[in-house]
Amino acid sequence: MADVDFPTPAETAETITPKALKSRIDAGEAVTILDVRMGSEYEKWHIDGDSVETINVPYYEFLDDDISGDVFDSIPDDRTVTVVCAKGEASEYIAGVLKARGYDAQSVAEGMNGWAEIYEAVEVEGHDGPGTVLQYQRPSSGCLGYLVVDGDEAAVIDPLRAFTDRYLDDAEDHDADLVYALDTHVHADHVSGIRALADAGVEAVLPAAAIDRGVEDADDLTAAEDGDVFTIGDVEIEAIHTPGHTTGMTSYLVGDALLATGDGLFVESVARPDLEAGDDGAEDAARQLYETLQDRILTLADDVLIAGGHTSDAAEPAADGTYTAPLGDLRAEMEALSMDEDDFVELILADMPPRPANFEDIIATNLGQNWIDDEEAFTLELGPNNCAASQDSLAGD
Repeated sequence: MADVDFPTPAETAETITPKALKSRIDAGEAVTILDVRMGSEYEKWHIDGDSVETINVPYYEFLDDDISGDVFDSIPDDRTVTVVCAKGEASEYIAGVLKARGYDAQSVAEGMNGWAEIYEAVEVEGHDGPGTVLQYQRPSSGCLGYLVVDGDEAAVIDPLRAFTDRYLDDAEDHDADLVYALDTHVHADHVSGIRALADAGVEAVLPAAAIDRGVEDADDLTAAEDGDVFTIGDVEIEAIHTPGHTTGMTSYLVGDALLATGDGLFVESVARPDLEAGDDGAEDAARQLYETLQDRILTLADDVLIAGGHTSDAAEPAADGTYTAPLGDLRAEMEALSMDEDDFVELILADMPPRPANFEDIIATNLGQNWIDDEEAFTLELGPNNCAASQDSLAGD
């Protein structure tokens, strides 16, 4: 949205914080959201939920001195209307305009940028192994990460640069030092936090096969080879090379009880194979993914908890509120995991979702080829992740 000097509305509407809004949505309250960003931004990503009704009317429709009555036809006047924009400025003005016309309106503080700053930690209660595992959830993008704590040591898997301080603080809250920051692969949807954590004294780990893609600061990183073990207290975290989504994709088996699969396998889908290989190499990558799933993941015990790097609207949370599931449940419920190779490849290539926004710039940044500041990094990764194949086609009945 272009910079606009919004006039002072005749009345001032109340604001609601993004966290308070999410709490209402999580509680199943009916929420009506008026998103005043441009249609193209709205279509890319917006606040959603089972109890959420969203309406998109671009902000400029409200800037005329004599606003047409047609603008208000789609805005209900019998309930609270929650107005959201990119940064909270347009929504504050438009909520005031609505209030002056008799609407019960409120504005989301800091807009969608504020929504993107929500980052929640939920304990994985279904984890039967040693130590404590927290799942980080970023609802704006579906990104998931993990903090593993045992004794006075901790490790974080798939950290985001935007939340570097959060990992350090959470480890400290558990009376632990953050020892390792492990990435599962070169991410295409968010800027990795392993380098920022390395600056704070944490050992940054990237799979060796991912480093082979052309990481420019490889000397500053620890290369994780297949079978390498990183120990946190009494918990062993084993690196298992699981290529397919990328050539370097590596999962981390935590205490033989939880598999942090990155973008290889999710609770509702499997990885897309084209973000590194491109369209021309997607079929070969899909066949590699099939081999990985059959020979490296599905050979594990049914009670191993699968903990992916992303979630989507198609995913159902477990009883503990995390997006995790026993491997045996996925084996029984996800049709793609029981197909033969040719059918599997045909299925995941048939309905590929749009690629993540700015994925080429994000990959270059995560390869250490492109330095950007924190503000640019945050802006670069706004929007959905789209790192999975189509959830609708891969999930079972």
